[in-house]
Amino acid sequence: MERITIICPCCEAELTVDGQTGSLISHSEKKKATGSFEELRDQMDKQKQLREQLFAQEQQAQKDRQRILEEKFQEAFKKADKDSDEPFKNPLDFD
Repeated sequence: MERITIICPCCEAELTVDGQTGSLISHSEKKKATGSFEELRDQMDKQKQLREQLFAQEQQAQKDRQRILEEKFQEAFKKADKDSDEPFKNPLDFD
């Protein structure tokens, strides 16, 4: 019986596959090295800063969104006043 050992390129897990049937025989995940407390704290601080930055960007985008929607509404309102002399054409009536 032939066994083939494969290393996954994504997670670096070791897979053992039966050569004849192609079925998976065993799977062992790569052991992750544990970092020091300071490294983990620094990583958490970086993630916190990234979250705060993304939140601030979204908050600013929401403020701009309100202004843009208001401008679009005013533009559509002006256009509706100009087209008020034409009767409304229902798109379903074109058949």
